[in-house]
Formats: sequence, structure tokens, C-alpha cells
Amino acid sequence: MMRDAYEVYADATRRLQAPRVPASENGMHILVTGGAGYIGSHTVLELVNAGYGVTVVDNMCNSSEESIRRVGELTGKPEAVRLFQADICDPAAIEAVFAQSPKFHSVIHFAALKAVGESTKIPMKYYQNNINGTLVLLEAMDKHGCRSIVFSSSATVYGDAPIPYTEDSQVGIGIGSPYGRTKYMIEEILRDMGKVQDTPWKIVLLRYFNPIGAHPSGRIGEDPNGIPNNLMPFITQVCVGRREKLTIFGDDYKTPDGTALRDYIHVVDLAKGHVAALVPFNEEGNFTKVYNLGSGKGTSVLEMVAGMEEACGKSIPVEKGPRRDGDLPAFWANPAKALAELGWKTEKTVEDMCNDSWRWQSNNPNGYK
Repeated sequence: MMRDAYEVYADATRRLQAPRVPASENGMHILVTGGAGYIGSHTVLELVNAGYGVTVVDNMCNSSEESIRRVGELTGKPEAVRLFQADICDPAAIEAVFAQSPKFHSVIHFAALKAVGESTKIPMKYYQNNINGTLVLLEAMDKHGCRSIVFSSSATVYGDAPIPYTEDSQVGIGIGSPYGRTKYMIEEILRDMGKVQDTPWKIVLLRYFNPIGAHPSGRIGEDPNGIPNNLMPFITQVCVGRREKLTIFGDDYKTPDGTALRDYIHVVDLAKGHVAALVPFNEEGNFTKVYNLGSGKGTSVLEMVAGMEEACGKSIPVEKGPRRDGDLPAFWANPAKALAELGWKTEKTVEDMCNDSWRWQSNNPNGYK
């Protein structure tokens, strides 16, 4: 027998944590989807430090409740964060989150599947999760009158545009993976929302590059489930003996040392960029603003390996492997617009990224487990 809408809603409500309004020093509450994950948890910490009350929605597929507990520990304000374990693809659960919360000032939307290589193998899952989940979220936001959103986009939307990427660079052409195409498609959806005059949406698209590092305390960091898809957690797991060696995918690119060049950004810098991105929401009217969050320079895989060897004081065994589908040889940002309009720029160095990554992994060899 098909259940009525009330039963579905009540069921979703029971699955969520008991309602509690998070404390807010500045009177504003932010909803953070995917907030228990790597970038999300660091952003939640910076939001709390800035005086916001935060509600986190996360399905825990690649995250941990422990990260949010530690955010409370680090900020000394555990009462400022509330966690709902829910999936953004579940309309009843998301409706329950909004119904049990104060009106949100804005939403920061991280929740997504994010592995470039994996997306080429299971593209349908990526389109279903990333795009459908965003639509469910937008519908709930619209219904409850919250029409300000910071979207976690990616430099992959630039595809084969010339480097360095600026916010005016070509997007949508030559994107090498379903993951990147979902980010581009969601950007287009949000742009259309931002053009609707009758319901003034305020949209900030943050295109960021390669976040690595961890909180300087070593208490929160990147803890992927299964085999890491990104470079830094794989390196650190080799350093602590969880993995035998690092495979470098492609050493024949047209770069100085043959390995891919990426614009690495410390996750704490990136988190602060999301806090800065809330400032434009004080403006009147509807808009869509786009910002690159990056360092503005490229670092190679081998340079990063050398930096981690220095940080951990040991040699890292490596082997060479074939290029991965969807990988580009080199890209980096021109972040000048974020500095000019948001007052944001990166402050931490590659050395900081390596030292903080090692502090996190050496203190937590098995992550949050």
C-alpha cells in the first residue's frame, strides 16, 4: 500500500536527530550540505568561528560524525552546530530539515560525489546524485524562502580552456569527466535560477582547484572511504604504512618534470573563502557571481611528493602508471577577482599544506576510525 505524504514526512523526521536550534552569535544560520566531509567540516569550523549558527546535512557516505564533534571541540562552541544525517536526494528528509530549522540566511552546497576517475566508470550515479540532489535542495529552499546559495563548483568546468583560468574563460567545452559535467550543468541550472525576477535568487559559484592539507591542530582532515582518489590522502597513507606505494598516473605530460601540474590550495584557505562568499548576499536584488579560489600557480605531482618527504622525514616509494581518463596535464587559477571583490586570497604555502597533512595523518593513522 502506498503511504501518504504525511507518513513519508514523519518517517523522514524520525530518522533525523532531535530538533535543536544551533546557537548563533550574529543571528544568522547557514545550512551546509555535505558539511561533515573534508572541505565541509573545515568550512563549518570557520563559520562557527565567524559567529554563524550552522546546520549540517550529510548522508555520511564519505564523511564522519566525529568530524563535527571535533569541530565543536576546536571552536569551543558545540552548541553552534546541529547535524542531520540525511541524503539531499531524499525530498522528505530535506523538507524535514527545513521544517525543523530557523529560516536559513543561506545555503553552502558541498554534497556531491566527487571522484573524477570514478565518474567515468559510473556516470549515471554521478548525474543522479549530483544533479537530482541539487534540484531537491533548490525546491526546498524555494518553498521555505531561502534563495541564497554558495555552490561548491570546480575548475573542471573550464575543460580545455587556456590557462590560467579566469572567471571569464570558456566553460563547458572539453570537460573530461562526468563529474566535471555535473558541476557545469548545476552551474547552468543556478544561472537560470538567478535570472528569475519574481523570485530573487542570489547565487555565488566558487570554482576551486585542488584542496589539500588539514586543520593545523591535526584534529580534522581528509579521511576518504576506501582507496583515495586524490593525491594527498594517498601519499599520507603511504607515509603511515597503510599503503605500499604511490602510483603516479602519467609521467609523460608536457610539463617540466612530466607529471601533472595542479593549483593546490590549503583547505583552511578554501574554507575561509566560503565564509567570504557570504558577504555579497547583503546586496539587493538577484545575481550570479563567480569566483576562482586558487593560489594562482601550479605544483607538480613530483614536487608534492618531495614536499611530503620533507614533512614526514622519510622516502616515499612511487611507481609510474598510465594516465587516468579525465585528467588534464596542467591547470591553475587566476584568483584576482576573489581578492578584488571578496578580499580573499590564499595565505598558506605548499610547505604548510604538507606539514598539516602529515600532522593530521600521523596523529590519526586510520582517520576518524
